[in-house]
Amino acid sequence: MNDILTVTLNPALDLSTSTDRVVAGPKLRCDAMSVDPGGGGINVARVVAELGGRARAFVALAGPSGMRLEESLAQLGLPLVRMKAPGETRESFAVHDRSTGEQFRFVLPGPVWSEADVAESLHAIATAVPQGGIVVLSGSQPPGVPLEFPTELCRALKARGAYVIADTSGEALTYLAAGTDPAPAVLRMDSAEAEELAGRPLVSRRESAEFAAELVARGAAERVILARGADGSVMAGPEGLTQVSAAKVSVLSAVGAGDSFVGAFAYGLASGMSAPDALALGAAAASSTVTTPGTQLCTGDHVRELLAQCGASFIA
Repeated sequence: MNDILTVTLNPALDLSTSTDRVVAGPKLRCDAMSVDPGGGGINVARVVAELGGRARAFVALAGPSGMRLEESLAQLGLPLVRMKAPGETRESFAVHDRSTGEQFRFVLPGPVWSEADVAESLHAIATAVPQGGIVVLSGSQPPGVPLEFPTELCRALKARGAYVIADTSGEALTYLAAGTDPAPAVLRMDSAEAEELAGRPLVSRRESAEFAAELVARGAAERVILARGADGSVMAGPEGLTQVSAAKVSVLSAVGAGDSFVGAFAYGLASGMSAPDALALGAAAASSTVTTPGTQLCTGDHVRELLAQCGASFIA
């Protein structure tokens, strides 16, 4: 299996709880708090481990929250590549409203990075990646990290022949979608992000897949994946246009579904699967995760159980 290194520049200590009803004004009596390590790359590494693989997690940590997060990762047995972040590691807070089933999520921005912090992270990541390894850049960028960071990371890893999977958002995603040189091997986004980039609704899988192909043609990535929620995902790449279905499940919480998709996709590629088959495994992992409460992620057994519903096929 190829080496997998996940990159989380802006991790969070995820706090989650439930209450009868979320309303403004009165004190809300909540259940005991659940504390989990959070951040895109951390979740990706957790899913790889759950599926039977091994991923190292590059994490920037600092302060008491960073210490608590590091302790949580140690309890999970995830091998770390640790960098000292500037300032305090952020926290996020999720509250489940039992009366409506809705979930309220509060996410802080994280510490501000300097140019020196960015340069240190690029060097540390490149040093940690073996020849031909898979690198997953997942989650938001901290304040101060430039839009060009994913491109600079691809450049830093080029000599090592690394396979870079980028799952970012906001202005960094817009920058990548315009086409970069070098570009990541895989760029993933959700349907809302894709429609904003396209400037039009993407109603059908075909429309999403054709827009993904437009992004590939621009030089955004070798493969572009668009997640369509309950309607599955599509991918444009060397194989053509591929689609997978989401499994039919009852949704409890969408937290971590995208990270679970990316983790299973990376695990599939690292273990020798074709990209379409890895796409189906990703869909099964995302489907499993939405059935779990709070910040819990998928389980390996459930992913394998759901995989049959998510098989890949080509869009003619």
